Amino acid sequence: MIRISSVRRLRAAIGLAAAAAALTACGGAPAHQGAAATVGDERITIAQVQARMTAVREGGTAQDGAPATNEQPGLARHAVNDLILDKVIVRALADRRLTVEAGEIGAARSADSKVVGGDAKLAELLRVKQGVPAAGIDDFYRQQLGLTKLAGGQDPTGTAGDAAIRKALVDAGTALHIKVNPRYGTWDTARIGLTDTVDDWLPKNVRPL
Repeated sequence: MIRISSVRRLRAAIGLAAAAAALTACGGAPAHQGAAATVGDERITIAQVQARMTAVREGGTAQDGAPATNEQPGLARHAVNDLILDKVIVRALADRRLTVEAGEIGAARSADSKVVGGDAKLAELLRVKQGVPAAGIDDFYRQQLGLTKLAGGQDPTGTAGDAAIRKALVDAGTALHIKVNPRYGTWDTARIGLTDTVDDWLPKNVRPL
């Protein structure tokens, strides 16, 4: 894993939220009935999406009992996008026989926690900026560390590393034949995200964790 400061790593993660937050509604290919999406043989259910949204919202009220503020726009679509992306990254890593160990996740999370002032501050930052529920923080770091590994030892912010990550995710997305319920949009395999984003999901010169 290429080492950079925790501050830069966290800023990069937050920067990725801008593209996800820009998602808007559009038509798409039908998914299996009752599913938000199908990814290969797996279903992402509407109930899963709703549960994730509830967890994000409840995370905002847990601080002081007040209603959540600064909720990320397009929370449902962001949840679907992230749940699909997780499966795409898992497939891409498996195809290349790469793994992300629990110790790596713990180390990255601990480093960022120290930078922002503690676990609670980190959890709230990820909830607001990335739509990540408290129970999903390890999954978030698993994704980001996985992206770094998909760069193949190259700088993920450089041209070669960026190209390697994109190719791995496009190959995995193509193999998984992703279908999305029209209420959430369609998965654009080449852009690695739901359609109608303003920018690509993985902007150039933005390094994943």
